[in-house]
Amino acid sequence: MKPLSEVASQSNQTVKEAIMSQPDSVIYGKWQLFQSENFENFMSRLGVSYLVRKLGNKSTPVVTVSKGDDDVLSFKQESLVSTSEIKFKLGEQFDEKSADGRQLKSTQSLVAPNSIKHEMLGTNGGKDSVCIRTFFAEQMTCVCTVEDVETTRTYKKIP
Repeated sequence: MKPLSEVASQSNQTVKEAIMSQPDSVIYGKWQLFQSENFENFMSRLGVSYLVRKLGNKSTPVVTVSKGDDDVLSFKQESLVSTSEIKFKLGEQFDEKSADGRQLKSTQSLVAPNSIKHEMLGTNGGKDSVCIRTFFAEQMTCVCTVEDVETTRTYKKIP
């Protein structure tokens, strides 16, 4: 027979895993960019061209986060410049083409019930980057890093 402390520890781990396998419902909805810090330097470090950086810095995209069948999440980003959508399961690697044109091997994982980490591994010589999106009732922050450059982009929830 297992000691009670071991059973309790396993039960707590099972509960924790169940909680961490599904995001909080606060992440779902539409989010519009309203504040951006150091984004041009971030894009420059990625190797994005001058013209695309200027367009990207003026854009205020809307990101729609939704959940489909079989726990597939969708992030759809719409702006005056372009529209893109990725669909994925948490913890499973998928192929992605970033808005700046990089071919990526990406993985999104839950780091807290309201926070998703997006790891993007560059292929064909592209650079690796990481974004952590943290969702609250009325606001979402997205902190992205490439090498030693960090950008913070803040979104407001819209109806």
